Amino acid sequence: MSERFALSAAAVLLAVAGGLAVAAPSGAADCPSGDFCVWEHANFDGQRANWSGDDGWWESWIADADSSWANHGISGPGVKDHVQVYEDAWQGGAMTICLAPGEEVGYNAVANDRGDSHTWTMGC
Repeated sequence: MSERFALSAAAVLLAVAGGLAVAAPSGAADCPSGDFCVWEHANFDGQRANWSGDDGWWESWIADADSSWANHGISGPGVKDHVQVYEDAWQGGAMTICLAPGEEVGYNAVANDRGDSHTWTMGC
């Protein structure tokens, strides 16, 4: 009987521990739900800018000073949930990086310090 209790207690403990692991936050970036966020330094450090919609001309302090990115946008049927970042204002020039829903990029050498605008899209 005590052996059965020990096994049951162990099973409960594993189930609870597994539930706690699932409940932990999925991303490292401190970015509000529904927003696209950009930081001036790698690994989500420094000052953050965030938007829930398109922006054709980033503020001067973050334009060409972006080093990490997070897409915490909301997904659903027909929802533009990917974010494309461009090297020039008004979504001009080359796309520097594209993030899928939930994607967080702590650093990308190709995109680093190149963003000037972004748009929400249906894909990358």
